[in-house]
Amino acid sequence: MTVIAAIDSVAVVGGGFMGSGIAESVAVAGLPVVVREVDEVALQSTRERIEQSLSRAVRGGKLDQQAASDAFERMTLTTDLLDVIAADLIVEAVPENEQLKVEVMRSIGAAARPEAIVASNTSSIPVAQLAQVVPHPERVLGLHFFSPVPVMSLVEVVVALDTSPDAVTTAKTFAARIGKQAIETKDRSGFIVNMLLVPYLMAAVRMFEDGFATREDIDVGMKLGCGHPMGPLTLCDFIGLDVLYAVCNSLYDEFKRDEYAPPPLLKRMIASGRLGRKSGRGFYEY
Repeated sequence: MTVIAAIDSVAVVGGGFMGSGIAESVAVAGLPVVVREVDEVALQSTRERIEQSLSRAVRGGKLDQQAASDAFERMTLTTDLLDVIAADLIVEAVPENEQLKVEVMRSIGAAARPEAIVASNTSSIPVAQLAQVVPHPERVLGLHFFSPVPVMSLVEVVVALDTSPDAVTTAKTFAARIGKQAIETKDRSGFIVNMLLVPYLMAAVRMFEDGFATREDIDVGMKLGCGHPMGPLTLCDFIGLDVLYAVCNSLYDEFKRDEYAPPPLLKRMIASGRLGRKSGRGFYEY
C-alpha cells in the first residue's frame, strides 16, 4: 500500500494542551486543520486555549493580527470523528493513557483513508502497540511534539516495526513544512528525549524527597551550574506530574531499571491534586 507523498491537510484528535498546540502550529504554517474533541464543553476549552495562544503570539511580536486571524480561520473545530476522514495526516493527541490511546487509534484507523498517515503524539507508549489496531500499519508512526508546541521546535519521528520508509520521509517533510526540526528514533518507550530526561528529573525528585537540598537550590544548581533554562523540579511542574508518572511507569515496564521508577513522593503529590502548573500547585505554587 502506498502512503501519501505530501501532507496538505491535517486532523488532530484530542484538543488538549498538546493537541491544540499541534493544530495551532499547523494552521500558522498555512495548512487547514480539523480538531476533534469529545463534546462541546471540551471543544469550547480548545477554542479558548487556541485563541489565547494566538493572542500571546501577537502580543509577543511572533505573529501580526492578520496572520493570527488567518490561522484561526484555517481551523475546523468539531465533535464528529467523521470530519477527520479527508485529512492526509491524522494525529492522535489524547491523554497519555494506553487503553485510551488504543481505543482512539482504532477509531482513527476505521475512519482514515487507506493512504493517509496516522500518527500518535505519545511520549512513551510504544507505537507498535498502537499500530496493531490500525489497518495498514505501514502508514503508522509516532510524531512526538514538545510542550508548548507553538514554541518548541523539535518533533521526534518514531519508526515502528512496520512503518514504511515512505511514511517516514513524508512525516519529516511535513515537520519541516510547519517549522519543526525532526529527529528520527526507533520505537522504544521514551524514544530519545524522555529516555534521557526522565532519569535526571526523577533523580531531582528523589534528592528533594530525601531532604538532601531545597527545591530552590536543586533548581538553581542546574540552571547556573549546567546552563539549563529551568531547574528540574520547575520542569516537572511544567510538564505535569501526572504525565511524568505515566511516562515513568511506561519506561519502567519496558526496561525494569530503577532510574525510571517514579519516587513515592510523585504518587502522593498526584493523589493530592498537585499536578504542577496546570493545577496551580506542584513542587511550587502558581
